[in-house]
Order: sequence, then structure tokens, then C-alpha cells
Amino acid sequence: MSVNSYSSLCDDFYIDMFVNTELDLPAERDTVLTYFDRIQRQYPRMGRFVRRDNNEYYLEEDHGTGQYRWVSLEVDRIGSGVVNPASFEEAYQQDKLILELIPYMLGVTPLDVDSLDVTFAMDFDCAGNHDEVIAEALFANSAVGCLLDLPNSRPIVFSPSMVLSLSENERTQVRVCVESKTSIFEPGEKDRGDEAISLTLTVRQYPQTDERFDPVASFERQCQLAEEVMAERIIRHFVQPLTEVIAQRRST
Repeated sequence: MSVNSYSSLCDDFYIDMFVNTELDLPAERDTVLTYFDRIQRQYPRMGRFVRRDNNEYYLEEDHGTGQYRWVSLEVDRIGSGVVNPASFEEAYQQDKLILELIPYMLGVTPLDVDSLDVTFAMDFDCAGNHDEVIAEALFANSAVGCLLDLPNSRPIVFSPSMVLSLSENERTQVRVCVESKTSIFEPGEKDRGDEAISLTLTVRQYPQTDERFDPVASFERQCQLAEEVMAERIIRHFVQPLTEVIAQRRST
């Protein structure tokens, strides 16, 4: 499937990468600015530089177009992503640049990598109670669905999340999460219907203990695996049921 195929099924589509490190990352002024300046020279439209809480730094493009890039530097995590990319390769090229820069600009060697994440995410604009939509779309015909038949039963916390191992040594893992933004935790609290239901698929790779970790080669394998799982499992069994229920509710 192409990026356009994914984009046609949701309101926003994201491709993100995160490098999780064992040691804290450099926070000196010169190191941080030199790193982000190098990225901006590659992508000149990334002109919004922000420092957030806990010394987290972000370099972003303007969000107003609905299609933008971002990179981040946190205490022990390096991030890179593209929102609504024109192609897979557009996002992958940025992520590979980050992987090539961090060894000599941030001192991140293969020994320092705790894990590498590749995430595909979709947002679905949805008014009303997200939990009810998720319950109807994903659980109506499941064992959990029988609980929805209880008197006065109403879903109020339905954000399923699961992690699966795809290797014998459990170092290749897949996490699937569907997140509601309207869960009600206090009696009488009103729904917030102005946000989106989010679906994320993350392929995480932990370095093998008996060989030197190659971040770029691992990234390429993880991207391929993420594309396969999305196309063969997630679209049919998660995305299509969600979009069908959302469409039904919009039409009523």
C-alpha cells in the first residue's frame, strides 16, 4: 500500500522514529544548536526551534499546512517524524539522516542504544464518545462484548493496547494501541468530542546481545515489517471497522 492509500483512510497519518538511549544525551548549548543547525541545513523549512519542559528540544516546520516535519532531542530519546508525508521514502530519508548524524554529533554509539522504534500512526476525527466507537468497532463480537449487554452498560474507558513478540528471543516486538480521547473518569464529566481517535503501530527492536547493533539496517527491517503488518493486519481488522462505525455515526 502507498502512503496515499493510508491517508485516504484517516484524517492524519504519521511516520515516527525514536532512538531510546541507555545514557543521558548531551544538553550543552553548542552541541544542541549544532545538531539542529545541521538538520535545518538539510531541511530549511524547519525553522521553529522550541525548548520544552525537562530540557526537551524540538525543531519543526509550520503546522499550518497540515504536512510537516519535526525532530526532537530529549533526555534519553531522539525523535524524528513526518506528518502526512507524500511518500514513505520522504519520511525514511529524514530518519536515516538522524541515524547517520547522532554517532558523531551526539556521541550515540550502538552500545548506547537501548531500543529503536518505528511508529505508524493514524488519527480519525470523531465527534461524541470515542470509547463507544472503539467498543462497537473492535469488541462488539468478542468476549468483551458480552459485558456491553449488562443493564445500563456504557463504555467509558476503552483504549486497548497490546504488545506482541515477533522473534524467539523477544527482541523484536510490535505494539498496537487504539487511544480514546473522551474517557470519563468522574461521574457527570462531559465528553470531549473535538479530538481524534488515535491508532498506533510501533515496531521496536532491542539490540542483540551477541552482535554489534546496526541502527540503519535495523531501521530498514523495521520499516518493512511495519508496512507488512499495517497492510496485512491493521487496515482490515482495526482501521476499516473504526472508519465504518465513525461513518455510520456521522450519517445519523
